[in-house]
Amino acid sequence: MSIRGRKKDIVLRGGENIPVTEVEDLLHRHPRVGEVAIVAMPDPVMVERACAYVVPDGVAPTLAELTDFLREHRIAPQKLPERLEIVEELPKTQSGKVQKFRLREAIRRTIAEETSATA
Repeated sequence: MSIRGRKKDIVLRGGENIPVTEVEDLLHRHPRVGEVAIVAMPDPVMVERACAYVVPDGVAPTLAELTDFLREHRIAPQKLPERLEIVEELPKTQSGKVQKFRLREAIRRTIAEETSATA
């Protein structure tokens, strides 16, 4: 298996490198997804899991709707996003490239806040 794309465009899930480009490309075809970016989020068991940031096109999709859509396109289960964050816009550079590092930082903060709230 060869991995194309940038190093940070993979999720290290349970020792397996999961490229996110294929999943992002498919999700762009979902009728309720305007924009999408998938980033790694920390996980104490699997090392990382996939989080999909979606700018909806109209009504926001649910995580179940997105994973069902991906399953219909025969995506391997380990490639499915395991969390969905709905946002109004994705952070971008002046040239329009999504700043995934900012999304990774945001999901780390969110998970840390959720963890401390339940502790």
